[in-house]
Amino acid sequence: MTSQTVWAVVVPVKRLSVAKSRLRGALPGVPHEELALALAADTVRAVRACPAVVDVLVVTDDPRVAAVAGENGGQVLPDSPAGGLNAAFRHGASTARGGWVAGLTADLPALRPAELAAALGAAQAGPAGVRRYVADAPGSGTVLLAAPPGVPLDPRFGVGSAAAHAASGALALTGDWPSLRRDVDTAEDLAAATRLGLGPRTAALCDAGAPAAGRPV
Repeated sequence: MTSQTVWAVVVPVKRLSVAKSRLRGALPGVPHEELALALAADTVRAVRACPAVVDVLVVTDDPRVAAVAGENGGQVLPDSPAGGLNAAFRHGASTARGGWVAGLTADLPALRPAELAAALGAAQAGPAGVRRYVADAPGSGTVLLAAPPGVPLDPRFGVGSAAAHAASGALALTGDWPSLRRDVDTAEDLAAATRLGLGPRTAALCDAGAPAAGRPV
C-alpha cells in the first residue's frame, strides 16, 4: 500500500474552557473559546484534506469541538481516559484500523495539507520500525509524532517534548514544513501563523481582532 491509503491521524482537543490558556486575550473582543475552537477546526479541516490521510480521529469531550470536527470529516472519540494529552493520544491510536498512525497537535491553523503529506511521506521513508517526530518552530516542542504499523505511538507531549521524544528513540524529521511546525500558543505565535496564511475559521476571527493578530489597523 502507498502513503495515500494507510495513515490515521489522532488529534486530541481539550474542553474549550481550558484550552490554549496562554492565548487568552490574544484577540480582544473575540471570545477565547471561539479562538480555541477555530484553531482546532482549521487543523482538522487541513488534515482531512491531506490525500495521505484516511482517518482523522478527534479525541474530545467538548460537544462544540465534536460537532465541528464531525462537520470537517473527523471521527469523534470521547476522551474516556480523561488522563491528559498523552493519554488521549494513546486512546486515539488504539482505535486506529492498523497501518501508520500519527499524533498531531490541534493548534495548527496555518497547516497546509501538502506539507502534512510531505512529512508523512518522509516518516515512511526512514528506518523500519522506528517512530518519527516533527519539532515545532522553536524546536523544543513537538507537533507531529508518527509510528509505523505494530509500533506503539508512545507519546511524550508536553514541555520539552522534542527532547523527550528523541530520548525515547524517535527520530527527528527535519523537512521544510513551516505551516506544520507553526503551532499557536501565544499571540506572537498567532501573528506568525497569520503571516503564513490561516485557515478560514481562524482567519475570520483574526479579521475581527486585527491589531492583536499582527494586521494593520
